[in-house]
Amino acid sequence: MSERTMQAVTVGGFGGPEVLTVEEVARPEPLPTEVLVRVHAAGVNPVDWKTREGQGMAGHQTLPLILGWDVSGVVEEVGFGVTTLAPGDEVYAMPWFPRAAGGYARYVTAPARQWARKPATLDHVHAAAVPLAALTAWQALVDTAHVQAGQRVLITAAAGGVGHFAVQFARHLGAHVTATARAAHHTWLRELGADETVDYTAAPFEDAVKDIDVVIDLVGDAHDRTSTRSLEVLRPGGLLVAVPAGVSPELARAAEAAGVRVTAYLVEPDAAALTTIADLIDAGEVTVEVQETFPLEQAAAAHLRVETGRTRGKIVLTLGD
Repeated sequence: MSERTMQAVTVGGFGGPEVLTVEEVARPEPLPTEVLVRVHAAGVNPVDWKTREGQGMAGHQTLPLILGWDVSGVVEEVGFGVTTLAPGDEVYAMPWFPRAAGGYARYVTAPARQWARKPATLDHVHAAAVPLAALTAWQALVDTAHVQAGQRVLITAAAGGVGHFAVQFARHLGAHVTATARAAHHTWLRELGADETVDYTAAPFEDAVKDIDVVIDLVGDAHDRTSTRSLEVLRPGGLLVAVPAGVSPELARAAEAAGVRVTAYLVEPDAAALTTIADLIDAGEVTVEVQETFPLEQAAAAHLRVETGRTRGKIVLTLGD
């Protein structure tokens, strides 16, 4: 590989994991106000495989495509006008979302102000597990639901990437946290800060939960009508934040009939929030769970692992030093 090329995992056409191809491609160059970051690790998220299949954020992409929005690495070069970062700085980010960021590659360029300094207490693998999942949880709880101390919050799929951050952030905000997950994850979720845990495989969660102020639904109606069923647990005027699939007309009508509120939500790049999250991590208030790592060349295997929907925390691709 020359200095002008790099290794990347590309998608030439939407489809199954087999469309992920390791290739040598042109190395990006930072424009003014951008930085070039040498990627050490890249997180894998459900939106990655959904986009690969032609769902998710596929409508916002141009083929060929390099997937990946979670990045942790080191600033290699800065473009003209950048004053906030310098070569050698360790950074992490969720750049460009929902446009392609190209995280499954050796190098990434993005605006300097979309990057935050990596949590000092984390290695690159764990830092790469943070941005998209943690920002999703933080923005849903803080900026969208405005969760306050003493409120009751229900988090579905609480053992996943977004879910395990949402449990910890809701606890940090002073909420009473109820988490749905398989029984095997209950002890761990209570260690993270859940006050109550519900095994959704044993009985419908709406039979065990009531008087909730905010539901952070990370499942959606595509699976067992989870969003619609979540309306049943809300107190009058309570709020459902429907994260994965938004709000269908049917869900909106059901919420109105039930006297509760519902909102769609999509995560945005947010360096300021990532700085706050890094502070919480470095203070020991928030932990990051990485279940498994794969080398970049095994991105297809990593996608298959995430597609099971049974991960605890995050899956991360490693690119070495």
